[in-house]
Amino acid sequence: MPKQKSAVRSMSAAGISGLLTATTLALALSGCASYDVTAPADARADAIAAAESPDEDGKNGDAKDTDARNGKSAERTGAPGVDCRKAKCVALTFDAGPSENTNRLLDILKKEKVHATFFMLGKNHIAERPAEVKRIDAEGHELANHTWSHQILTDIEPAEAKRELSRVQDAVRKITGRTPTLMRPPQGRTDESVSQVSKELGLAQVLWSVTAKDYQTTDSDLITKRVLDQTERDGIILLHDIYKGTVPAVPGIITQLKKRGYTIVTVSQLLSPAKPEPGMVYRP
Repeated sequence: MPKQKSAVRSMSAAGISGLLTATTLALALSGCASYDVTAPADARADAIAAAESPDEDGKNGDAKDTDARNGKSAERTGAPGVDCRKAKCVALTFDAGPSENTNRLLDILKKEKVHATFFMLGKNHIAERPAEVKRIDAEGHELANHTWSHQILTDIEPAEAKRELSRVQDAVRKITGRTPTLMRPPQGRTDESVSQVSKELGLAQVLWSVTAKDYQTTDSDLITKRVLDQTERDGIILLHDIYKGTVPAVPGIITQLKKRGYTIVTVSQLLSPAKPEPGMVYRP
C-alpha cells in the first residue's frame, strides 16, 4: 500500500500555506521513488489562493490570466459555465481507444449532452482510427495521451518513455491540430522519472478513484454497479471503450449519476480554474 506524506509548496509572498495540499506519494516498486500528487479540490483551492494573492507588482496573481480565472480553457471540453467548486462534479474518462466501439459511445455522449476525456493509445488505435480522433475533438471531448503501445513507463528507460508519449502527442497534433496536456500512465504506474518526462512534454498525469474493472467482465450491469458504488464528488471514473460490456453500460451510468445530482465533466473542467500542471499527478 503506498504511503503518503504531506508536502507544503510555497505559492506566493502572502504565504497562504493552509490551502496548499500537494502531497508526495512514496511508490514501492523495485526501489523507492516519490512524485507530487494533488487532488482536484486541492488544485482548485490552490488556484484560488494564487488568484487572491498579490504578485510582485501588487496585482492579483491571476489577473494576468483571465482564462484561468474564468475556467475558459476547460469550457471547450465540458459543459460551458459549470463551476466544480460549487457543482457536485465527477470526471468521466475512457482509456485505450479509439476502437470499433467509439462511434457508438460518442453517439451516446452526444445524446446525453455529456463530455468525457479520452486517454488514447497510439498503435492500432490513433494510427488506425484518425476519423474517430477527429470526431472526439470535433464534438468537444478532451484528447489525452495513454502512450503509444501501453508499455509500463516505470519499467523502461526515460528516453523510451519519452518516445511512448511524444509519438501520441505528434499523432494527435497531426490529426486535430491540438496537443494533449494530460496523460494517464498504463496501470497508473508512475515515479519521479516518469513525472520528469511528463513535465518536459507538457503533460500532467491523471489517475482515478473509480474503476469498474471492465477488463474482467462483459456484464454491463456489473460495470454500472461498480461505478455507482464507488463514485463520490470530485471523483475520476476510469472506463475502457475497447471492451464489449462497457459502452452498453454508459447510458445507465450517466442516468444514475445525474439522478444523484452529479455534473459529469472532463478532467480539465474538474480542475478548473486550476490549469493542469505538467509533471503533476492528479488523483482524487
